[in-house]
Amino acid sequence: MASLPVSRWRLAPEGLATRRQLRAMGLRPGGQDVAAELERPCRRRAPLVAYLYRIDLARPVRPMTPARWAALAAANAARQICPACGRDAGYRIPTSLGMCTACAYPETAAA
Repeated sequence: MASLPVSRWRLAPEGLATRRQLRAMGLRPGGQDVAAELERPCRRRAPLVAYLYRIDLARPVRPMTPARWAALAAANAARQICPACGRDAGYRIPTSLGMCTACAYPETAAA
């Protein structure tokens, strides 16, 4: 198995971009393999790695269809229902709490 070429941070070759950079251009990798790696040095840990994709092989981002918009709205609405009390919190419940703030901190909600 051949290893990928590795570039230093901020020194990526022309014609390559990360997923975020492709998305900013309105593109997606489109099933292509990773072309190279971008390595960011870290003093205390192992270096951080970002994968680079070829821009010329990237495809346009798929447009949002009405069905996808409806599915996204339904998923966001489901995240507003507290699993503990069953009420609509009026905001998306954070996954770190797993419940609305009134259920997570009952002593503060009573005051």
